Amino acid sequence: MKRQIIDKLEQYETIIIHRHVRPDPDAYGSQLGLKELIRANYPEKRVFAAGTHDPSLGYLGRPELVPGGAYEGALVIVTDTANTERIDGCRYREGAELLKIDHHPDEDRYGDMRWVLPAMSSTSEMIYDLAREGAAYRGWTLTDVAARLLFAGIVGDTGRFVYPSASPDTFRAAADLISHDFDRTALYDSMFEMDAALLKLNGYIYQNMEMDENGAAVIRITSETMERFGVTPEDTAKLVGAPGIVKGIKAWLFKVEEPDQIRLRFRSKGPVVNTIAKRFGGGGHALAAGASAKDWATAEEAAQALREICR
Repeated sequence: MKRQIIDKLEQYETIIIHRHVRPDPDAYGSQLGLKELIRANYPEKRVFAAGTHDPSLGYLGRPELVPGGAYEGALVIVTDTANTERIDGCRYREGAELLKIDHHPDEDRYGDMRWVLPAMSSTSEMIYDLAREGAAYRGWTLTDVAARLLFAGIVGDTGRFVYPSASPDTFRAAADLISHDFDRTALYDSMFEMDAALLKLNGYIYQNMEMDENGAAVIRITSETMERFGVTPEDTAKLVGAPGIVKGIKAWLFKVEEPDQIRLRFRSKGPVVNTIAKRFGGGGHALAAGASAKDWATAEEAAQALREICR
């Protein structure tokens, strides 16, 4: 499949890469890493990264405005996005062909071509494998910029190599990527640094989360709470893994208020949570998933579903 993808890339003069809404480091890492990889090895091609920029990920780069008419006759690639509802931007349908590259369960089988490996740690690791195949097949070069982006994506989706999805191959990929010239310490600081406001909110979360006797924990973060601590809904993403260190917690849910919805972030040490996320229009991995609710009542339904699977 990797060589088929490389052949497909070579057929097109314009390539437009999308990823999912509410991006994380793997979404940016795989999208921007693939863009850098193609541009470095095919400088004559037009390559664009589409989507709404998330300022919290600005240390990795940013997508761009795709010019009018660019989709006509273009190859469109969607990375790290399980279902079409979560693709950032609706114009992905306007290209000549659509390629899906993802590591989530392939339940929404969209695209003319699909390269989907649910056992992979991250889509960024898949792009790294594509780069290695390109080196053997077409003499590709993996630049320092691409290496930094792909390493960030892998680190983000493995929880700094803690999650079970981090395989021996993942560590070998990371070892190769860090042999490139980029400041790994600065990258970690950008990804995981917490300022005083986040540290205070983290303490508030531990004091106020609801935990039942079966190991289900629910964290409610209202707009008033975020205003009090001086943080944004995007900032709270850095705290979503925190309850995992609490003894007795099996799975947890962050309910974060946004202007038009309640963002739901599910995490787990064992019970499968992506089935709940799907019920609320989201998706993700068995132990890490996301969705949204239209109001607090609906968000509480999601919380109750989490409590039930922990029984």
